[in-house]
Amino acid sequence: MSTDVRPAEAAPEQAAAPAAPGVWVTFKEAPRAVKTVLAGVLVNRLSGFLHVFLVLFLTAEGYSKGHTVIALGVYGGGAVVGSLAGGTLADRLGIRGATVLSMSSTAVLTASLLYLPDFTLLLAAIALVSLGAQLFRPASATLLAEQTDGDRQIMIFAMYRFGLNVGATAAPLLGYALYNAGGQTYTLLFWGEAALALGYALVARATLPARSRVRPEPVREAAPTAATGGYGAVLRDRRYVLYLVAAFFHSAVYMQYLSTLPLSLKDAHIALFWYTFAVALNGFIVIAFELLVTKVSQRWPLKITIGLGFALVGAGVACYGLPIGPAAVVIGTLVWSLGEILGGPAVFAYPAGAGPEALRSRYIGSFQFTFGLGSALGPMAGTWLFLQFGGLVWPLVGACSLLATLFGLIAVRTRPAAAA
Repeated sequence: MSTDVRPAEAAPEQAAAPAAPGVWVTFKEAPRAVKTVLAGVLVNRLSGFLHVFLVLFLTAEGYSKGHTVIALGVYGGGAVVGSLAGGTLADRLGIRGATVLSMSSTAVLTASLLYLPDFTLLLAAIALVSLGAQLFRPASATLLAEQTDGDRQIMIFAMYRFGLNVGATAAPLLGYALYNAGGQTYTLLFWGEAALALGYALVARATLPARSRVRPEPVREAAPTAATGGYGAVLRDRRYVLYLVAAFFHSAVYMQYLSTLPLSLKDAHIALFWYTFAVALNGFIVIAFELLVTKVSQRWPLKITIGLGFALVGAGVACYGLPIGPAAVVIGTLVWSLGEILGGPAVFAYPAGAGPEALRSRYIGSFQFTFGLGSALGPMAGTWLFLQFGGLVWPLVGACSLLATLFGLIAVRTRPAAAA
């Protein structure tokens, strides 16, 4: 916590911290709109078959490997742009309008992929469906922040992440079931994804508020004074820009387990089993323990929680470079998984309260854009570093996490006293 905060401002947070509610109480007492969003993020991820089966679908349609690489790049680019555009739409259309547009466009475009005869049209549809699916994220995060009291926001965002992780884990299984039920074709799979997205669009239309809930502007340390100006105002908030840089490095390092780790294990002649074990171990730890850990960590200062999260993720990934064979895979995965469940909810919750309330959706959208950009570029950078420097890639990415930790500790402001 910053040393320039007056004691009178710090006291309310310290007094309220022990009373932070648990998982069930937070969910039970949450507004209906919050419950709708938490269910919606699960549906959004659960219906996310496209990115899992896109390569298989394109090759089944007779497209070359080169075409599939282009399509994957376009899909990733659409997702990154969608996060940024979603912040603007949440302001322009309201939370309900942005969510309905996101899910309904996803439904229509996903189904259309089955009937587009030309690769150019198919590529355009892939870009738009990826963009449309991401428009939902800033709007949903904005609503969670606006409808949730300050002492419950970290737990609510832990539930948000829980829905993301459960949906991401179950989506390939559900997609495979629909693929087989449809006679090993993609018709039922894509129509099933479209139906889920459209169903949630109808639920959102009926239950979500059209506009934001208005609250008095909280007193916060060194908060930017501009209440208007879109993303330009966000960029003028230098401390928040530093947080975005930290989030970029953090997400880039986090993604190394999906790209650089399998290459490193293959180069070291370590069995593929250990890579699949690491992925499964991380998924189990996050789904089983993140909410329980958040019951404790939500009482800590955000600066400490976020700093620990960044540092542990970097330390865990750096452990992959230890010359101890499969034990390095297990130890490294345990360490960075602890960092993920400890810092993840706070990292995602902080942007909602980092700036003026009028710019909340822009702060959230810029964070999700930066985090997505790091997730997209991180695997490419890690792979290049591995091909150039071999095992030295692990201390190098660990150094990136060290930068993220330092930047995060500098950037994170004191939690607004009024929020608690």
